[in-house]
Amino acid sequence: MDYIEINRNSWNNRVETHVKSKFYKQEDFIKGCTSLNDIELNLLGDLKGKSVLHLQCHFGQDSISLSRLGANVTGIDLSDKAISVAKELAKETNETVEFICCNIYDLPNYLNKKFDIVYTSYGTIGWLPDLLQWANVVYTFLKPDGKFVFVEFHPVVWMYDDNFEKIAYNYFNTGAILENENGTYADKSADISLTNVNWNHSLGEVLSSLINSNLEIRSFAEYNYSPYNCFNNTIEVEKGKFVIEHIGSKIPMVFALTATPKV
Repeated sequence: MDYIEINRNSWNNRVETHVKSKFYKQEDFIKGCTSLNDIELNLLGDLKGKSVLHLQCHFGQDSISLSRLGANVTGIDLSDKAISVAKELAKETNETVEFICCNIYDLPNYLNKKFDIVYTSYGTIGWLPDLLQWANVVYTFLKPDGKFVFVEFHPVVWMYDDNFEKIAYNYFNTGAILENENGTYADKSADISLTNVNWNHSLGEVLSSLINSNLEIRSFAEYNYSPYNCFNNTIEVEKGKFVIEHIGSKIPMVFALTATPKV
């Protein structure tokens, strides 16, 4: 099974729908609205003059938002269609961002540079089979005094079925999960059919992968809401904070961490 090509096709097939969706608010974004949330902004800190490597950047909104904050940004993504849109979006917003299309594991073959910050967020590691290799990529591109900023949906979320009614998946990584879906998280009624290959990764797997790649965890936090309305059966309990209606704030929905290279 060629998971890279399956997932590349999946993301290529989403791009047009995502760009047009209310979820991504493209018109507002072009006018200057940020796509970043308080969780990651607080961890990123002052970005003026900082070099940032943004892993799995989709069609570039977060990369451009980082650039608007004064960072020198390089964004990478598997989807060639997403990268093409990202380059056009950078031109349209008058931001200078370098975009590279490649599989994240192959990035050392495309880029030879160290960064002040490596950043990735929300729905990224589930597409990757090997987190130790992922963490090694993070370490490879960090300056000795650099910082890794990672915000991701909590693995508890991925245990549930789509409607959060029962436990349907293993918390731990037991191998590839091949799924078909109609629509996409940004537009559940979209007339597209997608095939995806995913992996569930426990918190233990995430943390041990980073530690075993010579990175020290500097901060870790869990959040009982999602800043995105991307799941079924959600309600907005505060502005920009979504929970599953019949579960409320009983489960973690997001975690965030920072890490630095060991000296």
